[in-house]
Amino acid sequence: MTKPNVGKQVTPTSFAHVDGGTRAIGTATERWTMLFVYRGRHCPRCKRYLNKLNARLADWTDRMNVIVVSADSLEKALADRDEFGWNFDLCYGLTVPEMRDLGLYVSEPLSEAETSDMFAEPGTFAIRPDGSLMLVDISNGPAARPDLEELLDGMIFNIDNDRPVRGTA
Repeated sequence: MTKPNVGKQVTPTSFAHVDGGTRAIGTATERWTMLFVYRGRHCPRCKRYLNKLNARLADWTDRMNVIVVSADSLEKALADRDEFGWNFDLCYGLTVPEMRDLGLYVSEPLSEAETSDMFAEPGTFAIRPDGSLMLVDISNGPAARPDLEELLDGMIFNIDNDRPVRGTA
């Protein structure tokens, strides 16, 4: 696993979107992008977290793009969106090399009941409009994630005040 390189360009990557097309990171955009990586359909903590994100989605998308991705198949991602009514840009098919490139922890399923393929543990990435990484939070398990209220407040502050990247040493 490589440590995410804050202040540097994110490797350009496109994720397949459940409605067709792709969503990209690491290229120039007009707005900031928040990328949330979740474990997949098998994770109840992910559902609770993403439901909270979805409940305040307008507050996020007023200021930045929001992309959510997992290693799940299209069918699993659509099942989650349909079950929970998520409105954010939901992507699927995150590959192990992409997980590793982002610096995520990667897990093998504990059993077939969990899931059948390797998956990423949670990660949150704030990406500037120029495609560089400004802020990162990664976890090696489902229980540790940034508080969404605090994160949104901090991101609004960072955007409004053009704050520099921290933790580069």
